[in-house]
Amino acid sequence: MAGVCAATRAPMMTSSRNAADPPVRWAADPAAPRSPFQFNQLLGAAARSRAPGGLEITDNELLVDVTAAAAAAGEGADPVDTAAELGATIETVQARTRTLFPDTRPVSWTAFGALIPVLAGSAGAGASCVAAAITDALQTDRRCALLIDADDPARSGLACAASCDGPWLRRVNDHISVRYSWRGDALLARVETDLPAITPGMAPVPPDWLPEPPPEPLHTTVVDLGHGGWRATASPLYGAGSWLRRGLPVQRPILVVRATRPSLHQAEHLLARLEPWVQRGIATPIYQLVVNGTRKWPPGVTGAAGPRITALLDDTVFVPHERSWEIGGVTDDPSPPKAVDALRPLLASWGLITSPRHR
Repeated sequence: MAGVCAATRAPMMTSSRNAADPPVRWAADPAAPRSPFQFNQLLGAAARSRAPGGLEITDNELLVDVTAAAAAAGEGADPVDTAAELGATIETVQARTRTLFPDTRPVSWTAFGALIPVLAGSAGAGASCVAAAITDALQTDRRCALLIDADDPARSGLACAASCDGPWLRRVNDHISVRYSWRGDALLARVETDLPAITPGMAPVPPDWLPEPPPEPLHTTVVDLGHGGWRATASPLYGAGSWLRRGLPVQRPILVVRATRPSLHQAEHLLARLEPWVQRGIATPIYQLVVNGTRKWPPGVTGAAGPRITALLDDTVFVPHERSWEIGGVTDDPSPPKAVDALRPLLASWGLITSPRHR
């Protein structure tokens, strides 16, 4: 690493025709990369040198993109040092995952109570809205609920789900922490880092999301996978995909879609990615389909459903359109009553809250 890092402290990717280039470091080291392609190779090599367990391609691409962009802007620390630190952090998280969640034995979800992962079947489906509404339904019924924001904070739909960040932190490693805040009476957990990005492989292993000490009793944990569901279904052995690992008590994953043909097409592809893992007994299949933004299927939409979505249609739950969600997404205000009420029968059928008929 010493040789690699020393080389990068010399000039890398400036242009002699660009007078605005910063007058630093970019000078005459013959070992310095001479093109963006070579520079990206150098960043990737630096990260992999600190991750002997290997990096998934999504991690490698994201950390290279982030560090290269910072270098182009002339911001932050040495980009190769940053890439190496990102690689080391991914390795630390994955080593802990292999220890706590080895793929050689079943997973225990007992500490989480009833576990409900929520995935978006397509972009803009509203998985975060549904996850927040489920959590609000639980806390309204005086159930202790933990809402986990497992997506990249930069893309999270729960960024405004609490009125302020709570003061409680659980440090996972030198660069990754989980911060706990209040959403009403429910606990909201979000990942934080002092590094420039959180790659999929930096997502903490599920047990590291629990506060210390954990709530007693913790009735239900709702996990918002959001856009990360697309990656999670590709591998339940990596990153946020761990929330889909088969275990006991069995999770009830929810797939959120819109009542449109494109949404159903994308959701079908997501299920196809997950299917081999389900067949091998590694992942839990999708348990429930939720359609966000309507009270019923528009004519002609379900005819576009593939075989995997079709198998879920009979028990579909519809969440009516909510203008406040369309405009502002999830805020620290309680979820719209109509949306919460639409989800209550489902939660009651799972024994998680009192049946609406007996309230």
